[in-house]
Amino acid sequence: MAKSWREKRDKPQEPMVVKIEGKMIDRFGPGRMIIATPKIIDGMVRKVPEGKLATVNQIMDRLCEEYKTDAACPMTTGIFLNIVAKAAEEERAAGVSKIAPYWRVLKTKGALNPKYPGGMEAQAERLEQEGHAIDKTRKTWKVADFEKRLVKGI
Repeated sequence: MAKSWREKRDKPQEPMVVKIEGKMIDRFGPGRMIIATPKIIDGMVRKVPEGKLATVNQIMDRLCEEYKTDAACPMTTGIFLNIVAKAAEEERAAGVSKIAPYWRVLKTKGALNPKYPGGMEAQAERLEQEGHAIDKTRKTWKVADFEKRLVKGI
């Protein structure tokens, strides 16, 4: 039987710091990269209070700070954020009231994430309930003036 999203999020594992090599140097430069875990990302998401927002870039910057690296892996960070979102929805369906508020985490430049459960529509609805205005005039929806509501210190 396939693992639940909660099992994937809670899997015991350690973050890894790897040397940036090969073609990755072109993108990130030389140095070290942190590959976090779903549980670490979950903990960061839970620190975003109602009325505030965070971006994936803020999460990656915080990971770099915490693990003293030059970069955070954007691919695994995105995958783990998706695991956190799906695990949160599993918890919501099971009656858990305090779930990770993944909908408060935006993509670059304030864009909503179409890969979250329910897509941009569900994320927009939750954000609007928390008082955020959503600009739906483009293909990719964004939170209007998101910069003014970014959380400090995830």
